[in-house]
Amino acid sequence: MARTPAGTPSHPNGAERFHEDRATYVVKGSTQPDIETGVKAIRDTVRTLKPKPGVYRMLDARGDVLYVGKARALKNRVANYCQISNLSSRLQRMVSQTRAMEIITTNSEAEALLLEAQLIKRFRPPYNVLLRDDKSFPFILLRAGHDFPRIMKHRGARKVKGDYYGPFASAGSVNTTINALQKLFLLRSCTDSFLSRRDRPCLLYQIKRCSAPCVGRIDKDGYADLVRQAKEFLGGKSGAVQREIETQMARAAEALDFESAAMLRDRLRAATFIQGSQAINAEGVGDADVFALAHKGGQIAIQGFFIRGGQNWGHRAFFPSHIAEVSEDEVLSRVLAQFYEEVPPPRTILLDRELPDRVLLEEAFCELAGRKVEISVPQRGDRRRLMEQASRNAVEALDRRLAESGTQARVMRELTEFLELPEVPGRIEVYDNSHIQGDKAVGAMIVAGPEGFRKNQYRKFNIRQAQTNDDFGMMREVMSRRFSRALEEDPDRDGGLWPDLVLIDGGKGQMSSVRDTLEELGIEDVPLIGVAKGPHHGREGREVFHFPDGREKTLPVNSPVLFYLQRLRDEAHRFAIGAHRAKRSRAISASPLDEIPGIGPARKRALLLHFGTAGKVRAAALEDLKRAPGVSEAVAQAVYDFYHPSG
Repeated sequence: MARTPAGTPSHPNGAERFHEDRATYVVKGSTQPDIETGVKAIRDTVRTLKPKPGVYRMLDARGDVLYVGKARALKNRVANYCQISNLSSRLQRMVSQTRAMEIITTNSEAEALLLEAQLIKRFRPPYNVLLRDDKSFPFILLRAGHDFPRIMKHRGARKVKGDYYGPFASAGSVNTTINALQKLFLLRSCTDSFLSRRDRPCLLYQIKRCSAPCVGRIDKDGYADLVRQAKEFLGGKSGAVQREIETQMARAAEALDFESAAMLRDRLRAATFIQGSQAINAEGVGDADVFALAHKGGQIAIQGFFIRGGQNWGHRAFFPSHIAEVSEDEVLSRVLAQFYEEVPPPRTILLDRELPDRVLLEEAFCELAGRKVEISVPQRGDRRRLMEQASRNAVEALDRRLAESGTQARVMRELTEFLELPEVPGRIEVYDNSHIQGDKAVGAMIVAGPEGFRKNQYRKFNIRQAQTNDDFGMMREVMSRRFSRALEEDPDRDGGLWPDLVLIDGGKGQMSSVRDTLEELGIEDVPLIGVAKGPHHGREGREVFHFPDGREKTLPVNSPVLFYLQRLRDEAHRFAIGAHRAKRSRAISASPLDEIPGIGPARKRALLLHFGTAGKVRAAALEDLKRAPGVSEAVAQAVYDFYHPSG
């Protein structure tokens, strides 16, 4: 693959990201909503292009990204959009909305593929196939840089030094594996600060899930040996590790050290548990990801199995969106490119079909991983049986999805009728507040749609103006901030920021507060419903639904619509309480020293270590402050003046 020239960002091992400092062209067109204007904007762009690899973005009249594409030869690829008769109806709609284009040249098509996936993830364009699962994948991390490395769950960017093992399909599979690994290798999971403060073993040592390095129950060499075994086990050498433990157990038994033999026996049981919990036989596969696609009813499911070191680390089904008029092969290719934009590619990727751009994908993934990556379609043996299992899981996942979609569609139709809405809501917003006697008050908004909760669109509001214990005032503040911003950012209501239904956790008072707030903003057409607990606080499903005109309705206790609305209300309540607890925890951990200008973490730590508490710092004389290690005369004077402004 062509390397990036000096001074231009590259993308080795996924550590660095592309930046748009390459040759970039922007061609503006008219804003009239017709296909001729779109074609003109594209033709104006084509005149500036050369047959070089790169990425192009199509923008609408507002400057929002409609589509991100890559090309081996930009001039030829972009020119194809001017041949309207050869385009599908989907692409014709896209061209009709295009008013400008942005072009980024790259050094190779593989580099363009990686940049395309990155930009799709950032902009979520409506005409690109999208990997809708926005949750990051968890890893197991064995941290480096400490005499007694810690084992822990890790999400997000892999910036911490250490050995990463994953991805795992879910947090649950990581937690289960870490618990078993603690029993097997007795590695600590506590933080460094917790470790340094211990003067006796914690509970994990008592239940034989830690070797207690904090109090010297194991030395550095012994702990290093456990770390070595853990790395070998996670790296696929589980059989060798088990044999080593069996040998150690036999020696302990021969030496009549029955306590050590029993501990080693328990470790062997933990190893057996990890291997016995594998629902998929992946022996001999090594490091591989397995993907199979199923297509039915206008939807696609892609089942992924994650195999590392011959061990199954879980599986997950993906349901990509924006797949209309897109071939199955292209959907799978786009999903793979977006998936590995976040997750390091393994050495082997097994697919249920041959992809036209397999060679290009391999080249791009080799660039990401910094080593060889092979994409293949297994034909026989264990790998073929594994692929068949993945295919069956894909079909079953899609069948469940379609069944749920059918049920959900029925529920949404009944909800629309019950709440007297003009059409089935595509975006539902639910609001709730959380506080303790007005303290640390937080407002919360969750968002749901026909496909489920949209957690990446949840929002929390720190209450700034409403008085304590004024629930109505808090709700007015939240709604005023939410819809003032919507009016500013999306006045035409075509950007997907406006709800089709607003649910409020509360009764008549909350309903009137919200209704009056929106009327003051000139908004009278957003459907509002208040959800209030009944006489038995909702335990018997007696929720009362309040309408803006004062009417009230209830639903039968066994109504699917009631269950759905309760689930929405409970999710908003959960999110609000979580946001409130996080805010309260931050306040508890805050120090009065944080308010002193010019006092950073190091100086604050020095003062607290010397005086013990913030109260003693406040009461200290100026001379005492000057004697504190790491505190200069100027800092001591600043602290003293802060607490003694008239001194």
